[in-house]
Amino acid sequence: MRYTTIGSDPGSARKVSVLSLGAMRFGTMTDEATSFAILDRYVAAGGNFIDTSNNYLYFVHGTQGGESEALLGRWRASRGIGDEVVIATKVGARPTAPATGLDGPREGLSRAAIREASQRSRARLGVPRIDLYYAHVPDQRGVPLDEQAAAFGELVADGTVGLLGLSNHWAWQLERARGLAATAGTARADVLQYHHTYLRMRTDIPDRRFSPDGEIGAADGSILSYLRAEPGMALVAYSPLLNGAYTRPDKELDRGYDHPGTRARLKALDQVVTETGATANQVVLAWLIGGELPVMPLVGASSTGQLDESLAAVDLRLSAEQRQLLDAAD
Repeated sequence: MRYTTIGSDPGSARKVSVLSLGAMRFGTMTDEATSFAILDRYVAAGGNFIDTSNNYLYFVHGTQGGESEALLGRWRASRGIGDEVVIATKVGARPTAPATGLDGPREGLSRAAIREASQRSRARLGVPRIDLYYAHVPDQRGVPLDEQAAAFGELVADGTVGLLGLSNHWAWQLERARGLAATAGTARADVLQYHHTYLRMRTDIPDRRFSPDGEIGAADGSILSYLRAEPGMALVAYSPLLNGAYTRPDKELDRGYDHPGTRARLKALDQVVTETGATANQVVLAWLIGGELPVMPLVGASSTGQLDESLAAVDLRLSAEQRQLLDAAD
């Protein structure tokens, strides 16, 4: 395993594996025995960076979520896991009532909602402190960013949260929230979480559920350039393998990838796959891990075999020529 550091403050920074494991489906779509086996295999390989959220995975059984956090709590207790494993969770997108769809009211990011949700997440995870706490999505009720920044800062100040992160926010919201925290002298978000992969996604297509201005959750040029301009920040890239679309013909790409650049990049990817003998998934993960920007792919797995494929990508080193070929394809 290879490692990197998240957090710009030496007092709270954490050393984490460059490959993060997503626990979204654990406890619902992936049963407990399989989930435990995947977690055990990940830790045995040196992995120590696990991702979940307080709303995972509510729409499977029509709940409010929390199944994933609760399973991780049981796994930690049964295995004697302590501070050596960094667990990230999120707040803001938990439905206010049991739900089966993505529409509907969410808990939001008021001071009261953040504090209550953090207490409940700690209880489910069985931890006194959340290692990394993300604002999952922008607040839909108009809670001012200064209230949000202050609320997260209070959790860090009282020791119940270690590091802060922002996920699926517009670039202006990132800058404003971090600026408000800096002005107030409180902790600010050092970790970003967005969808990011080798193929480039169009972000101008309106999303009827979340924003008429386009795709808010993808790491477009504004997010990547922000990361480049802010040393000490890092990006956790979710859905880097496009739910199997790189390797499975039965998996269709999202319409956001329907443009000429996709075909050029897939051609370059095929060439590197042939040269390395690796799978397309492994080349994509190696490209993310070994790039100029600090990116940690976040992978899911429904079996230990799937996880093993991703773990093998950590040791795949692309040559300068291969990386140039992949980078230049457009």
